Amino acid sequence: MNVLIVIILAAVIGWAVYHTIQKSKKGGGCCGEHEETEKRVKVKDRNARNYPYTAELKIGGMTCDNCARRVENALNGMAETWATVRIDSSRALVRTKDIPDEEQIRETVRQAGYVVTEYRFQE
Repeated sequence: MNVLIVIILAAVIGWAVYHTIQKSKKGGGCCGEHEETEKRVKVKDRNARNYPYTAELKIGGMTCDNCARRVENALNGMAETWATVRIDSSRALVRTKDIPDEEQIRETVRQAGYVVTEYRFQE
């Protein structure tokens, strides 16, 4: 009988350890503690001189690094665009090779789950 209790106890402890390790591998944060952390979309051309136009955005709804990464990835998925997003200021700097399309940028951010509350174009 004691052997059976030891086996059951070992199985319960093993299950708890396994699930604790699996949970620690998840992204966490406000975006869902069971979601994987998104991998950063890398922009191939990171030479700022190749991007003559910039837009500064204020993004509403971001509350953690995962949120900022989600917005940054969405913007960096646009052609001829290089964006950096800062969670501490809720701002995005969007560099573009052509005059930026404000509506496309707003829609891209919206599809990522957030909203552009301010848009300032700089040439």
